[in-house]
Amino acid sequence: MTTTERANTSVQALDEPAQALKGKIALVAGATRGAGRAMAVELGRAGATVYVTGRTTREHTSEAGRSTETIEETAELVDAAGGKGVAVPTDHLEPDQVEALVARIEREQGRLDILVNDIWGGDLHVQWEKKMWEHDLDKGLRILRLGIETHIVTSRYALPLLVKNPGGLVVEVTDGTAEYNGPNYRKPFYYDLAKAAPLRMARGLAEEVAEYGCTALCLTPGWLRSEAMLDTYFKVTEDDWRAGCAQNPHFAISETPTLVGRALVALASDPEVARHNGKSLSSGGLAKEYGFTDVDGSAPDAWRYLTEVDQESEVADVSGYR
Repeated sequence: MTTTERANTSVQALDEPAQALKGKIALVAGATRGAGRAMAVELGRAGATVYVTGRTTREHTSEAGRSTETIEETAELVDAAGGKGVAVPTDHLEPDQVEALVARIEREQGRLDILVNDIWGGDLHVQWEKKMWEHDLDKGLRILRLGIETHIVTSRYALPLLVKNPGGLVVEVTDGTAEYNGPNYRKPFYYDLAKAAPLRMARGLAEEVAEYGCTALCLTPGWLRSEAMLDTYFKVTEDDWRAGCAQNPHFAISETPTLVGRALVALASDPEVARHNGKSLSSGGLAKEYGFTDVDGSAPDAWRYLTEVDQESEVADVSGYR
């Protein structure tokens, strides 16, 4: 089954939700695949108009080297889910491109209600077993540019439009909660920095947007069954993903990207979302708070599991965690 077929099957299989975000304008920066794609699709399912950006299009493949997922495909999935998807090729390290993107949103929509900073693409540069001084410096700095600088550039140009109206929501996306990343070293050095920074960025932006009646927070999925995680790392498909537990038994706590998409919609639909201003939140934790589930009806709470269960154990018991 192709990526498109899997995504379309998921779209068709889910219940039709109320159009809670109809009339809202969202920008999901980094929506080519994985969590970004799922968040865009779920925003669309809730009725939003979603601008989706990334570097991989049907004419161009980014350095990630995955031509099988494109931003045009993501926009089509948003449409199929019931929203309106607008694909805009954008390199978020290029300020002129980001400025033009936001100018287009303002020209076409006059507002921006939801900004999702999900830009990444740094995995291929990570030398997982290297010490800081052993890691290739150019690769390390590229990781930081992709995981931190892109978010800063995007917020610099998008926030002036978002704060024009109260109720705006800024979501920094990372890997890991503050509770987990704080005491745990997410080695190697450059990866740790790249995944810690969005937590702090959300905290700082929360201070700056609050006076405009807006909210900023950090959101993380759990162990994500992204396209790359499935076919590159575990050599499985979504249909037989549990076979991956033979390689790592703790893969049993993993989740589809849809779960974090539903978490985002729950936050964006919550009239009292400001109570989360500056917080670090996870898909699993929010599933308990708001009552949504993953596509299989479970609610995996990966970060609580990884904190409480010995990751070195060869036995994985997810009872009570999904």
